[in-house]
Amino acid sequence: MDSADGPDRSTLARLEQRLLGGPRTLTLAQLAERVGADEATVGLFWHAMGVAATDPDAIAFTDEDARVLGHLLAAARQHDIGRAAAISLVRSAGHLTDRLALWQAEALVEHLAARYELDDTSARLVLLDRMSELAPVLEEQLVHAWRRQMAALAGRFVADFSAALGVPVDALPLARAVGFADMVSFTTRTAAMPPGELAGFVEGFEERARDVVTASGGRVVKTIGDAVLFVADDVAAGAQVALGLAAAFGAATTTPVRVGMVWGRVLSRFGDVFGVPVNLAARLTGEAEPGTVLLDDATAELLADDARYLLTELAERDVAGLGPVRPFRLEVSPSAR
Repeated sequence: MDSADGPDRSTLARLEQRLLGGPRTLTLAQLAERVGADEATVGLFWHAMGVAATDPDAIAFTDEDARVLGHLLAAARQHDIGRAAAISLVRSAGHLTDRLALWQAEALVEHLAARYELDDTSARLVLLDRMSELAPVLEEQLVHAWRRQMAALAGRFVADFSAALGVPVDALPLARAVGFADMVSFTTRTAAMPPGELAGFVEGFEERARDVVTASGGRVVKTIGDAVLFVADDVAAGAQVALGLAAAFGAATTTPVRVGMVWGRVLSRFGDVFGVPVNLAARLTGEAEPGTVLLDDATAELLADDARYLLTELAERDVAGLGPVRPFRLEVSPSAR
């Protein structure tokens, strides 16, 4: 047993040193001393990163852990960032990179299993052996994508500042088109699928939905297996995203969706969006027919003069938690087809 486990453990040790910047040489107390903080604070940051807690006496931390945490604490002091905000920064990175690492590893395992006709366990062992070479490429991709996203966010900040002039101070800060696309009868369609087929089905839906949203000028906030939540910076872009999703997953396709879209002011936190427009868009999605898009009356009014769209008023109905709503079906105008 030991001989069989030995090579894998040595591979893991080499990989850890590559990924963690060196061997584990510090206990929690030594890490705290190195960065000039108390153990409780360091433990709190470590927990916020989403990494499993360790025995306080265990040699679990590296010089790179000390360097990065030291820089964060110094920046917090320099820019007067409070503990809650600093922990939120750490938690955001931990949460997203946890999902990212899992996503990338599973994609590579699936590739290796198919490419070399390996079972799942063997594919994972091959990935362990190759990860040292792949890690720098994945790390570079992560940093580059983060920089591009932060630059795009800075541009939206400038636009939001101009649009906010005259807006009441107690209003939610961001004016956005918010929409949901929800797959019809997801549970029924997937109940009998084996795990591999189910994974491919969900992955295919998410990839196609993300492509449609991005190509139409929107951004995916999150996907939840059978649904996608998107935002766009203006109402016309939101309409294009909604119609694009309805067309890509129309009533005649194998994965039809219902779509609801609302323009309004929302709050962005934790990589998600909140507010009445989000709730209303979700409710409208549930009211839509497969392959169609529903808007509320206020959003429809904003698009009424746009010749690209055809709007059909539907019967008023009571929507749970929101009261009476008068929906409009959104379609591409015949003259724009």
